[in-house]
Amino acid sequence: MPQKTLAEGSRAEAGAIEHGAASPRRWWILAVIAVAQLMVVLDATIVNIALPSAQTDLGFSDGNRQWIVTAYALAFASLLLLGGRIADLFGRKPAFLVGVVGFAAASALGGAANGFTMLVAARALQGAFGALLAPAALSLLNTTFTDARERARAFSVYGAIAGAGGAVGLLLGGVLTDALDWRWTLYVNVAIAVVAFAGGWILLGNHRDAANARLDVPGTVLVAAGLFSLVYGFSNAETHDWGSPLTWGFLSAGGVLLAAFAWWQTRAAHPLLPLRILLDRDRAASFLAVLITGAGMFGVFLFLTYYLQLNLGFSPTKTGVAFLPMVGALMVTAQVGTTLLLPRLGPKTVIPLGFAVATAGMAWLTGIGLGSHYLSAVLPQLIVIGVGLGLVMPPAMQLATGGVAAEDAGVASATVNAMQQVGGSIGTALLNTLAASAATDYLSGRDATSKLVRAQATIESYTTAFWWSAGFFAAGALLTFLFYRRGVPRQDASATPVVHM
Repeated sequence: MPQKTLAEGSRAEAGAIEHGAASPRRWWILAVIAVAQLMVVLDATIVNIALPSAQTDLGFSDGNRQWIVTAYALAFASLLLLGGRIADLFGRKPAFLVGVVGFAAASALGGAANGFTMLVAARALQGAFGALLAPAALSLLNTTFTDARERARAFSVYGAIAGAGGAVGLLLGGVLTDALDWRWTLYVNVAIAVVAFAGGWILLGNHRDAANARLDVPGTVLVAAGLFSLVYGFSNAETHDWGSPLTWGFLSAGGVLLAAFAWWQTRAAHPLLPLRILLDRDRAASFLAVLITGAGMFGVFLFLTYYLQLNLGFSPTKTGVAFLPMVGALMVTAQVGTTLLLPRLGPKTVIPLGFAVATAGMAWLTGIGLGSHYLSAVLPQLIVIGVGLGLVMPPAMQLATGGVAAEDAGVASATVNAMQQVGGSIGTALLNTLAASAATDYLSGRDATSKLVRAQATIESYTTAFWWSAGFFAAGALLTFLFYRRGVPRQDASATPVVHM
């Protein structure tokens, strides 16, 4: 083909993409985004399985153990909106690639840690680069798929990874810890990052949709400090109590700072989080759905992991395998929910239905006991929970970022991730506290030296957490039914993101 024809063809393709035509590489891009998102989501749980081994190897105390998890959560939650806005201002491709490389480097640093301080620092760096990578990945998905049917299919994949990644992390963490060493739960990110970086470098193009805007520095400081205080306050509720100044003081400070941030966004010339993103009724309901799901899912992953390992005697690997049926159910209903049900029934039906199904599954799971078996007392319930969450997470994520102007795609995506992270922090604090109180109440007036009594006390703590998780999901069903508009959401053509490759 003559050189002139090639150049004309390239210009024609670029012009078609600029006017919103679908990218011919969009499904490969989805694969790259999915790999990167899996790396971020895995890290929320994969390290948890390895914590006992890491603690033995590095010799840190039980009191310090929480910081391996908290350091990541604090950095990730605090910097998410900044990371999303950086992607909008400076381009999603460089944000994505820097996030991948930084996350991999921090993971390698953590894997090579020779002490507690080095491991905590590495986890904080992971959180910081994850805060850049996660919103860049989601906004790339949002701006790559503009056809409604294809977009629904893409979000079903992304939402399934977001919802099931925690369970996959438990499995992979167990396998790596059992077969190799706890350090490989961090080193594995380097291998995943190589694939994500190579794919991103080759497939992604760069465009700065908010190139004419400026970074809102006061807003960035307020929201970062507010989210840090909120997550830190909830984290302190686990190790202290709700009456401790380290708990209520930071929670109060977080509330004040976030209120100040909301006020500032109404006056800033270039707001970090334009309020038009939050004031859309369906989008606000979707953010709420993601928040509640993050809080409720904690009861499934953490306390059921304890039950399977401590009460049923499962190994870490077997525990991860035990969650796979839930992952499979979630992935199937993610496809059905986003591609079939949502376009026909609308979110006011689909998402409350998903919450109701998840509520039933969690309530059913409270039937576990000392003599229960996995096949009868856990497996069917996990499948039901997976079906319910598959109808909630992917549709909510799709609606939370759908119809957002291209220049706001990054920060809207960051808000989704922030809601999930804050929800998880709330769930961690509340459910841990309630479970511990339930165990203490059960032991009161009983022989605490009896192994049987202590074992039953742990069952009481698990089932209490499951009931409260069911309550979270039930509240989600009610609130989303009230908040979502009737009918099928229509995509506003004027707000449809332009695809840039």
